[in-house]
Amino acid sequence: MLKLKNIQTFYGNIQALKGVTIEVAEGEIITLIGANGAGKTTTLMAVSGIVPPRSGEIFFMGEPITGMEPDRIVSLGICQVPEGRRIFPYLSVAENLDMGAFLRNDKSEIKRDMEYIFDLFPILAERRHQAGGTLSGGEQQMLAISRALMAKPKLLLLDEPSLGLAPLIVKKIFEIISKINAENNTTIFLVEQNANLALKVAARGYVMENGRITLTDSSKNLLANEEVKKAYLGL
Repeated sequence: MLKLKNIQTFYGNIQALKGVTIEVAEGEIITLIGANGAGKTTTLMAVSGIVPPRSGEIFFMGEPITGMEPDRIVSLGICQVPEGRRIFPYLSVAENLDMGAFLRNDKSEIKRDMEYIFDLFPILAERRHQAGGTLSGGEQQMLAISRALMAKPKLLLLDEPSLGLAPLIVKKIFEIISKINAENNTTIFLVEQNANLALKVAARGYVMENGRITLTDSSKNLLANEEVKKAYLGL
C-alpha cells in the first residue's frame, strides 16, 4: 500500500532522513521505533507531504505521491494523527469531528461514522458539546484519532499516541488501535517511543537510528532481539 524508497529529507542543511526505505502492506499494522530525534516523526511528515523529500520516492497504492500537496494526500486516503494531538481547542468535540470530514460530502455516511466514533469512545459522546481544549490528555488523544478516522482513511499514520498519558489510558488507546485495524481493515503506520507496546500491537517493525533504518523484522523477532531489548525495551 505504501512504499518509501531511499527517502532523504533536510531541515536547512541538516539531514534528517538518510536513505529511508519502508514498505507497508494493506491491512497490517507496522511500527517505527527509535530514540527521540531519530527521524520517526519526519518520516511520517514526508508521507503526509508536510516535509517533502529532497530525493527518493513515495508511492501510495502504486501511484507516486512524492511532493504532492498535503490536502491532496489526505483526499487519497492517508491521514495523520500528529504528535501532541493538535486538536482544535476552541471547537467542540463534534465540531472537531466535523473538521475531520472536511473533504467529504456523503452526509449520511458522515453521520454513521460519527456514531461509530461515539461507540468506540463513549466518553466523546458524553462530551460532544464540550470544547476540545477542556478535555483531559487521554480524551484529547481519543479525539485526535477520531478526527482522523472521520476522514475515512485507508492508511492511518499515528505519531506517539501514548505520549504523556497514564498507563491505563495508553492500554485503552492501543486496544482501540487494534480494533480499528481489525474492524475497518484500516492500515496503520505507528510511530511510538513505547517500543514494547508498539511491537506487541504491530505485525512488523522498523528500527531507526540517526535518520537510517538499521533493522527490520517481525515484531515477535524484534521483541526477542537482545540489542532491541537493551536499547528500547529496558531489559
